[in-house]
Amino acid sequence: MSLVLDIQNISFGYQKDSLLFKNFSLTLNIGEIKAITGPSGVGKSTLFELILGHRRVQSGEIISSPLSQVFQDPYTSFHPTYTIRNQIADVASMEGHGELLTQMGLEEVHLDFLPHQLSGGQLQRCSILRALLMKPKLLLLDEPTSALDNLNQLDIMKLIVNHVDEMGVLLITHDGDLAAWCADEIITLTQPVTE
Repeated sequence: MSLVLDIQNISFGYQKDSLLFKNFSLTLNIGEIKAITGPSGVGKSTLFELILGHRRVQSGEIISSPLSQVFQDPYTSFHPTYTIRNQIADVASMEGHGELLTQMGLEEVHLDFLPHQLSGGQLQRCSILRALLMKPKLLLLDEPTSALDNLNQLDIMKLIVNHVDEMGVLLITHDGDLAAWCADEIITLTQPVTE
């Protein structure tokens, strides 16, 4: 097994007397999908910000392999005045994109649109396309299918599962059924720890 994410005994909180994480540890290997669940406000998205380096842990250590991420709102993931194709080509090779487009129910012409010219579901599929074309060792998914209908949710998650032998996947979801279907392990976060 090849380790792509190693979180060791991290602590973090926005307030001194209330920690979202206290001595929290997690490891993820290539070929694994782990799901993070829990009610709003327990730190699911904050965990991703810590992994991405957007916030600093107060103690402990996070080591991650090259990664890409897919966020809940695709409209915040793309610049409004550049085509989808340009924004994907800026960060990834377009090699093999045709097959992925077909699997996602997208057409070549969609890549030449501006973000606002696509539906939320189409844009989220473009976001997932970009993330996969980056060929990450670690893929962070924050409610990636919430903008899709049930049928498309299943199709997209099947596509991601089919690529899991090339990477490890950490998934934030409120959908218990989705987590149970695809995850090797479900980690449920609880309310902040009061010091």
